[in-house]
Amino acid sequence: MLSAPRPTSIPELFASDPDRATAMTFRLADLVIDMSKNLIDARGIDALLDIADLADVRGGIESLLDGAVMNATEGRAAAHAALRRPANVPSLVDGVEVSSAVHDVLKRMRSFTTAVHSGTRTGSSGRRFETVVNIGIGGSDLGPAMAHAALRPYHTPGIECRFVSNVDPADLESALRGLDPATTLFVVSSKTFTTIETLANAHAARRWVADALGDAAVGAHFVAVSTNSAEVHRFGIEESEMFPFWDWVGGRYSLASAIGLSLMLGIGPAHFDELLSGMHRVDEEVRSCPLRTNAAAMMGLIGVWNRNVLGMSSKAVLPYSHDLRRFPAYLQQLEMESNGKSVNSNGSTVELDTSPIVWGEPGTNAQHAFMQLLHQGTTVVPVDFIGFANPRSSFDDRRHATLFLNMLAQSRALAFGRSIHDVAADPNASHRVFSGSRPSTTIVAARLTPSVLGQLVALYEYVVFVQGVVWGINSFDQFGVELGKEMALGLADSGAGHRDTDPSTHSLMSWFRSTVDPT
Repeated sequence: MLSAPRPTSIPELFASDPDRATAMTFRLADLVIDMSKNLIDARGIDALLDIADLADVRGGIESLLDGAVMNATEGRAAAHAALRRPANVPSLVDGVEVSSAVHDVLKRMRSFTTAVHSGTRTGSSGRRFETVVNIGIGGSDLGPAMAHAALRPYHTPGIECRFVSNVDPADLESALRGLDPATTLFVVSSKTFTTIETLANAHAARRWVADALGDAAVGAHFVAVSTNSAEVHRFGIEESEMFPFWDWVGGRYSLASAIGLSLMLGIGPAHFDELLSGMHRVDEEVRSCPLRTNAAAMMGLIGVWNRNVLGMSSKAVLPYSHDLRRFPAYLQQLEMESNGKSVNSNGSTVELDTSPIVWGEPGTNAQHAFMQLLHQGTTVVPVDFIGFANPRSSFDDRRHATLFLNMLAQSRALAFGRSIHDVAADPNASHRVFSGSRPSTTIVAARLTPSVLGQLVALYEYVVFVQGVVWGINSFDQFGVELGKEMALGLADSGAGHRDTDPSTHSLMSWFRSTVDPT
């Protein structure tokens, strides 16, 4: 499929082309994206663009943004771009205008948030809410939790946001520690409102409120984000306290929908609108820009090169920003749930390896953990570095400059390494050699604002989409999430369900039942 020869080394690429850094640095909204330290030359880029044309990446982008049915297995559009368009811009989803519905929900979210912030919307005892606890999992947790951490300087005074996702009771217990039920608001986020983990935590939280304030108080302390009004009502939340979204919004693409309610409560409507504006700006630029100069498309295509030509099976994402510490986890779902597929859109076995394994931690912590392997290990791992020119801490002295320069030094060391000649006099010379030619992409912006965060999220959405189109897979279903959940329900049956399973699982179930504390 990709027959262009592999370049010899990154240093040789720079030596042969003095303009390489300029030619391979792209701009997308407020982002500057340097792809020059990747192990690819002009022939490789031409080959990738030919593949993109054959796969009709440009047509795929147009169809995505026009609200066509992209999720063929479930017969749905993937119209998350419609969530962040201004009210005066039409949005069609499978031929139906949705702009007014989207903005009606946003208007309700803003009104509710303003009421909570002003104290006109209170708990059952009339006291102001001081804490918002978001209960969700997957896309109903990772997006809001990541963005709330990332936008720390924009937090609304007097409102603390906490996030619960794990069905492990320790998660909810730690989130509720120190809280007063009378001043706690729960946002239960579940597309179907049947997700086992979310509902288990929501019912436990409901009991916590009812035990303290009485059953009649529950309704004042819970709101829902869902598409299933019947299940919301069954839980005990009135429809007027439900914020809807639509089946054409995938969970991992839902941050701009009502799933972002807890985030809006945490940062305020104006800053949430800035996030949406940043996403929309990327949508427009990706639509209008030719593939050769399209930062998102080129980043996606170089990811295909790393995966399928260079055979690199994982990718590290290293934000040199403490506030972006949850961004690698967010991208794990976005990339691996979208493109972790082994059949193509027609149901046939894929011809190429698909999604890389995505992982990462913030710099500079990563430098003192796993970057030894990235520099000198036998497995080559491409890296996405993310950094910002300006600090956001009033405690900064020279530490932010140290942070940024460390990021640049790491990308330089990965690309250019250190030869045996540079350390020949050292008795441990062979241990101090760095092979170099280890690829990386560096994404920078002036500062991490709500708009820039929206741009980063949208950038990676398009990276994932472009790769899915090239690989010929459906990036918008996630059947791999379901089998384990179905089996867990079967194992919960105390009857024949677990006896009919495999010997290993049967043995472990028997151990569990004989060991668990009956109290």
